[in-house]
Amino acid sequence: MHPVERLRHIARATGAPGQLVATEAAWALAAFADDPQGLVTACRRMVSRQPRSGALVWLCARALTAGDPATELRRAVADLDGDRTPKELEHALPVDATVAVVGWPEVIGEVLPRRGDIEVLVVDVRGEGSGLVRRLANADVDAVDVPASGLAAAVAAADLVLLEAAVVAPTELLAAAGSHAAAAVGHTSGVPVWAVAGGGRLLPARMWEPLRARVVTAEPWDEDDEVVPLALVDRIVATRGPEPVEDALRRTDCPVAPELFKGDVL
Repeated sequence: MHPVERLRHIARATGAPGQLVATEAAWALAAFADDPQGLVTACRRMVSRQPRSGALVWLCARALTAGDPATELRRAVADLDGDRTPKELEHALPVDATVAVVGWPEVIGEVLPRRGDIEVLVVDVRGEGSGLVRRLANADVDAVDVPASGLAAAVAAADLVLLEAAVVAPTELLAAAGSHAAAAVGHTSGVPVWAVAGGGRLLPARMWEPLRARVVTAEPWDEDDEVVPLALVDRIVATRGPEPVEDALRRTDCPVAPELFKGDVL
């Protein structure tokens, strides 16, 4: 497939997971490594079509600020491929715990089938929960399909709430709809809330603010994702396992590339 066509194909894949989008985009963007203006345009197009992928913003920012974009894209893909977040989460989950999750999160959904000693309460907010429940059942993991109306009860009954963050910013994160309510119930009920942030999802304020303006609409109740204050989160799980929020934020490694947000390219 021609790189431009591949770029358009990836950009239209609105439901693709964050890590996958970033990895696939890297190979398409590599075709523009020797064309600085083309690279900027391609990155803008990708982020315009996939504004909820923090990993994609991180990838594009690295490419745009690098002296050698092709090499930097290869390094970014290697970083994503070597992301230790899933392994760290798997090891950190408490033994015999009851865990509440929202929907079918990418990284969390990869880890849960490997932990046969836990019970998972899957809150089905967007119609994805039943699919995760079936996958967990096939892996001999106890799982319950919880309707959205049972979110508060499920969180209050859990030992741990796991939220998957598409983006983690200095004061808030972006996660699946229902995550704010889950975090708030966990916070007030004394149930620990962990935000799972895979590779490339921690963004500085200057990269998050223009992105936030795109994803937070005038009718946020109709959106698939929502903003959650970090004040409701106890730990962020990334490459070093669960850490206090302040410690994890110090590991934000996305460079600032303001040219990425200078106008949308459709």
